[in-house]
Amino acid sequence: MDMNNINSEGFTDLDVISNQCIIAVKELLTVAKLKEKSIVVVGCSTSEVDNQRIGTSSNPDLGKCIFQAINEELKSNGLYMAAQCCEHLNRAIVMEREAAQAYGYEEVNVVPKPKAGGSFATAAYEGMKDPVVVEEVKASAGIDIGNTLIGMHLKKVAVPVRIETNTIGHANVVCARTRPKYIGGERAHYNEELA
Repeated sequence: MDMNNINSEGFTDLDVISNQCIIAVKELLTVAKLKEKSIVVVGCSTSEVDNQRIGTSSNPDLGKCIFQAINEELKSNGLYMAAQCCEHLNRAIVMEREAAQAYGYEEVNVVPKPKAGGSFATAAYEGMKDPVVVEEVKASAGIDIGNTLIGMHLKKVAVPVRIETNTIGHANVVCARTRPKYIGGERAHYNEELA
């Protein structure tokens, strides 16, 4: 991972944080079995990672570190990242223009900043090749770092994924995958590979 321009003063474990992110993504992808070009929504409170209360201590260095680690892992698996902004931007999503166009999402006009969007979303906006912001997505899987409430951006039906990496830094990590809805009644048969 490119750690250039990341100020590690005050942090002793940016490499540990990066590795925790990579391991968490790998664990999720092993269970989720996503198809190429699927969307993975990621919400992250750098305050929580840094052992502070969500929304109180936005940290651009942590945001950049976490974004780079997760984005590289998702890209290497042919997946799109959807980086969730904080509540000050109504949990809007930063994603590559290519992904937004492929899924038909409409661009909105806002630029995330550490105190309005969050450090993680700001890092995504600054680190993506051609970023846009959209109001919502329907992702196939997600990673929630620090209780950021990504559920509104997951397809129905969300299924919790338990991974061994249940914290990144000091933040709780919760993952989910999605599956198609079961429809029909007692005579219906289902494709077990979609369960």
